[in-house]
Amino acid sequence: MVVEIDGLTHSALRDAMAQNKVPALQSLRVAPAWTGGANGTPSEQRTTDGPGWATLLTGTWAQRHNVRWDTTDQRIDIKLAPSVFALARQNNKAAGYRTASVTAGSLYPLLLANEAGTVDSAVDCAGADACVTDRTAQFIDAGYDLLVAQYGAPATAAGNGLKSDAYQRSIADTATGVGKLLARIAQRTTNDPKEDWLVILTTGHGLDAFGSATGLQDNSNKTIFIASNKTLAAQPGVGAAAAAGDTLLALASATDIAPTVLRHLGALPAATDYRFAGQALQVSTSLRSLAARTGADKRSIVLSWTLAGNTTSAVQVLRDGKVVATVPAGSTAYTDPIVAASDGVYAFQYTVVAGEASVALAAQISYVAPEAPVTLAPTLANGLVNYYPLDALPGVDTKNASTLAPWASDANGGSLVDDGFAAPYKAKALRIDSTVKNASGMAGYRLVQNNDVTTNAAVTAFTIGFWMRTDNTCSQGVSNGASIIANKNYDTGTNEGIAIGLFGNCELRFNTGTGSDVRGEIKGMHYLSAGQWAYVAMVIDKAAMKMDGYAFDPVRGVQTGRTDLSPTLVAKLGGLNSGIGLNEDGSGLYYKRQSASPRGAMDFNDFAIWNRALTSAELNSIFKSGQPLSTLP
Repeated sequence: MVVEIDGLTHSALRDAMAQNKVPALQSLRVAPAWTGGANGTPSEQRTTDGPGWATLLTGTWAQRHNVRWDTTDQRIDIKLAPSVFALARQNNKAAGYRTASVTAGSLYPLLLANEAGTVDSAVDCAGADACVTDRTAQFIDAGYDLLVAQYGAPATAAGNGLKSDAYQRSIADTATGVGKLLARIAQRTTNDPKEDWLVILTTGHGLDAFGSATGLQDNSNKTIFIASNKTLAAQPGVGAAAAAGDTLLALASATDIAPTVLRHLGALPAATDYRFAGQALQVSTSLRSLAARTGADKRSIVLSWTLAGNTTSAVQVLRDGKVVATVPAGSTAYTDPIVAASDGVYAFQYTVVAGEASVALAAQISYVAPEAPVTLAPTLANGLVNYYPLDALPGVDTKNASTLAPWASDANGGSLVDDGFAAPYKAKALRIDSTVKNASGMAGYRLVQNNDVTTNAAVTAFTIGFWMRTDNTCSQGVSNGASIIANKNYDTGTNEGIAIGLFGNCELRFNTGTGSDVRGEIKGMHYLSAGQWAYVAMVIDKAAMKMDGYAFDPVRGVQTGRTDLSPTLVAKLGGLNSGIGLNEDGSGLYYKRQSASPRGAMDFNDFAIWNRALTSAELNSIFKSGQPLSTLP
């Protein structure tokens, strides 16, 4: 039996148990877990009801189950992500399992509308939690084998505040209802000791501090819990508080629930058919953090994962259901060479198997086919007015026409990290960490040109281009967003000047503003892959009054966008006339003012400014060649 309680946060459940306010649940083993997929990757999904319920039923993220919103038109893609009900029947036909779904939320039955005949009894309780308890208890008494029940009262009460009496009462009342179900199960096992019930209690997503489901990728919305009546060997953190930062993703996830249920029912798919983004929690091996990134050669996919517990078995890697490698026990990485006929974006389904643990991952690559070596377009040397290889500190403009330094000498967040180039070009890159700040809150770096291309009337077009990499979760793209580069006060995009911002879903926005509540902006068209090097370019043609944005991403491929600019926007391109901030805005105090936007580290490499508009062919040569501009003759 799986019970989902909408609106019950991990911290609220933990507090209620510590205060003995939910005695019926005291015997359950509770651990923090996470949902929402991995930020800045194809698995990312909104942390709201519809996607959360679809993940619970399918063990997959939205890239497979295809439920992205909470609207009544959403349906689970049953071909790519059959439900736990369907798989229980399909993979153990001899058992003749009887299944039931009892929900308070009217949205949830609709999500399985395309999967006919897999749920014997589906009850819509139309918002009445008492009905959920009564009908689920009837199914328990009737001997049903797989039950999924959903309560909604805490979600409704959360609007009154997470410390309100109404919210606390809803938790106690819901726990009493669940307790009645646990008592029915206990009675059945007393009457027939051969019955072996697995009970899992969870929630679809977290809430913010105000009790709202915002859908964002911050930890408050991503943190859920998994509680069970059994000890689950591969479930970390039982009894612990919620994890902070990136460590949350090292815990169990919502995608572990479906395979855990199916293993208990003897219906877990074989590795060749395994599509779950999580693992069965009963096994002795914990396989976590499976991730994929594009190799520096743009013709390979580098897989990585973590292992804990029993790591004595060799590790198998399957691509699209076929074994492509067996690596030694304890291995935590494999590079898969890809062969394709031509350039393009290709998708693959990987499964990694370690002992009894399996986890699947859908991966993409923006593949560059082997051909006569692609070199940098020699024309890239034309109009190159500022160039920072960023292989050493301090960064030096090879054109001797600008300076690059911390906004404040007592807040130098710069350090060197490995860049994204392959040998023989591999060197270093500049990491700018905006958590390093001075007493006034100033952080980041500033580039000051001797001859500012944004304001020089003789410069009729310009291009700013650079390689960049976010952290592994694109953590700075939440709340009000981050300033990648800007010469303006970026509190609002309407302020005069230019900016490239980082927002939710690892989205890039190319921005200009007039200072008079008008902006020229490209948004909703460019997305980065978290933790991977991408080439980003802003091309502004003052004379033609157009702005083009480019993002060359190793997973998502080439993304372009254009917007028209007005004469006023062009006249205000200079912003604050104080230089260009890197991981900051044109004041050096963006994160001080926008305290809800997380500070963090961004990596930059091969930062360049041209006093002309580069062509798409020239920019493509930068991405495809894998060569730094320092190799230009």
